[in-house]
Amino acid sequence: MVKGLLKFTRSKVKQRMKTIDALEWRYATKKFDDNKILSDSKVEILKKSFNLTATSYGLQPIKLAIVKDKKIQSQLVEYTMNQKQVASASHVLILCIERKVDKLFIENYFSHVHKIRSTPKEILNPFKDFLIGDFEKKPPEEIYDWAINQAYLAMGTLLTVCATEGIDACPMEGFEPEKYDELLGLKELNLKSVLVLPVGYRAVEDTFKDFKKVRKPLDDVIIEIKKTASQGN
Repeated sequence: MVKGLLKFTRSKVKQRMKTIDALEWRYATKKFDDNKILSDSKVEILKKSFNLTATSYGLQPIKLAIVKDKKIQSQLVEYTMNQKQVASASHVLILCIERKVDKLFIENYFSHVHKIRSTPKEILNPFKDFLIGDFEKKPPEEIYDWAINQAYLAMGTLLTVCATEGIDACPMEGFEPEKYDELLGLKELNLKSVLVLPVGYRAVEDTFKDFKKVRKPLDDVIIEIKKTASQGN
């Protein structure tokens, strides 16, 4: 029993070390090898990871558009501050938000919860009604900002998964959402692009891959609170 527990513990520690190593390895890739393409299984992992990311209330006001077409990718360069990564990457992931999160959107979410979990509607309805009332009181700008926050949560998940899967990526905010939406037909799908993530494999000649990672010392970014001020000495 003890030996089995020790083996499990060592395995978990080893896995944690692999995660840190992977995060040390990742960087914002500046040049992709356009001859290397992600396998379907790797892309499937990214799809599932996006779908499993945490979102506020579990509402998932986000969707992921995936571009794997060199012609379209080349067209996107102009609308991405001429960043060539979108052209040379294996795939370009575009994180989008729903343009309308309203009563119907929330009702559809709770119908899905009922279908998946068989939770009685009399248990779900109070929370559903609360959310509908809460969102109806929010101005559109507040809902928009809330939805964008969910996209950033998903971006963090994708970047971590990319690192652990040995996939290179370059998160981007510098692009023209309106042009993306027009070119990719996202507006017709009630979506607005908010973040771009080219993925693939780094080129050998990308010198940035050899740069040391620049981060503040842990003591500068971590605050360990052992007792509150109200507790005194």
